[in-house]
Amino acid sequence: MADGPTINTIAERAGVSIASVSRVLNGLPTRQETERKVMAAADELGYVRNAVARSLKSRRTHQVAFAMADVGNPAYLAMLRQIQPVLKAAGYRLVLHSTDAVAADEIDVLHSLGERYVDGLIMSPLRVTETHLEMLAAARAPVVIIGSVPEGTRVDNVRADSHTGVRLAIDHLHTLGRRRIAMINGPVDTVPGAARGAAYREALGDLGLRHDEALVRIGDFYRPDGARAVADLLERVPDVDALMCANDLIALGALDVLRAAGRRVPEDVAVVGMDDTDLAAASWPSLTSVSLGSAERGKAAAELLLERLQGGGGEPRVVTVPPRLVVRASTAGFEAAGPEYVHHHREEGGK
Repeated sequence: MADGPTINTIAERAGVSIASVSRVLNGLPTRQETERKVMAAADELGYVRNAVARSLKSRRTHQVAFAMADVGNPAYLAMLRQIQPVLKAAGYRLVLHSTDAVAADEIDVLHSLGERYVDGLIMSPLRVTETHLEMLAAARAPVVIIGSVPEGTRVDNVRADSHTGVRLAIDHLHTLGRRRIAMINGPVDTVPGAARGAAYREALGDLGLRHDEALVRIGDFYRPDGARAVADLLERVPDVDALMCANDLIALGALDVLRAAGRRVPEDVAVVGMDDTDLAAASWPSLTSVSLGSAERGKAAAELLLERLQGGGGEPRVVTVPPRLVVRASTAGFEAAGPEYVHHHREEGGK
């Protein structure tokens, strides 16, 4: 198409040199602002790039993968809503993987980086095995992990401080006069399950409350598991007066069972979730929840990865997003909480 847009016309429209246009269209490193101008001009002029030829020549695909445990979990959707625009603005497409927290699937995603089907990866694994660590050390493309990894792991890492988050929730329940505080957790062989279970035990001890195994239930991070765990708890420990749930989905299952059992929330049993997803504000009663900054973590991970993709070097970085407790009707009652208010607490060290 002789009359179609060319590198020259794109350079004129973008206000950059022909060499800059060539670098961008061939996937070679260049300044983010220059890349943005060139891509915008190319789109405006209807320039169709030969992505296959560009990928073969430069070994860049302009694709980035995001691997998460459950694409239906609102916490991951909040991350996704922040990851995509950051990468899209830099000219990258996003490929999604829902691994169901199966380690073999996550290992396969890491292994496939050697095939260069994407230029980089953001991964949020629930479990971090020795094989994960080996694959991360040998990764053929930049990787950012959302979630905690062992100290010394040489990978960019964005983590939540769920330890402090649980403490904020337990302190809140204790201040309300609750003393039979149960913990409804996910699998303790996962990173979040282990951290939240340990934080629960520590918080009770610091408040002078005895840790009672009868008040602990272990299931999975899904609504039906929360419902089953709370049904069993109410049958065995009828005097429980508060539930610390390891995520919002578990807490929603708990609300289902409490409602069916005729237990008033929060008068009889106060309930706290974690993640502060969209479901927390929309539930009935509205759910007090610990925000772990899912959106902030997604944005930070995308920015870290983008910096690596654009040639940034240096030591691996760790970003910790502080938690905050959002108090709603499930603990404070309808009159006290109103629709919603954020309860700010002191910040403590991340774990």
